[in-house]
Amino acid sequence: QVQLVESGGGLVQAGAILRLSCSVSGRTGGHYLMGWFRQAPGKERETVATINWSGDSIFVQYSMKDRCTIATDGKNTASLEIARVKPEDTAVYYCAAVEGTAFASDSRHFRIWGQGTRVTVSS
Repeated sequence: QVQLVESGGGLVQAGAILRLSCSVSGRTGGHYLMGWFRQAPGKERETVATINWSGDSIFVQYSMKDRCTIATDGKNTASLEIARVKPEDTAVYYCAAVEGTAFASDSRHFRIWGQGTRVTVSS
């Protein structure tokens, strides 16, 4: 069974760099589109960034383009870095993946979800 292993998160000081990592474990013979999504208290889940297996197709939420970087090592691992974090970045961050080579930014396209990691930005 394919699972996602997330790491990172926790309490982060405003202005610092947030780093999250996610890897696909289990039956990993295929290629995966991977993404990071977040849900803040009282808000809808939103896409932060997505990346295809080779890293040559990337989506980053427009409002975060100047602060957010997503990367892959080409081996079904995706890392997310958010610079200069703000209190409004406080949310539960979810890694998600779907096997295949198609690219998407909509969370509905993703089939495998991690447990989520809580990020709290203190001011």
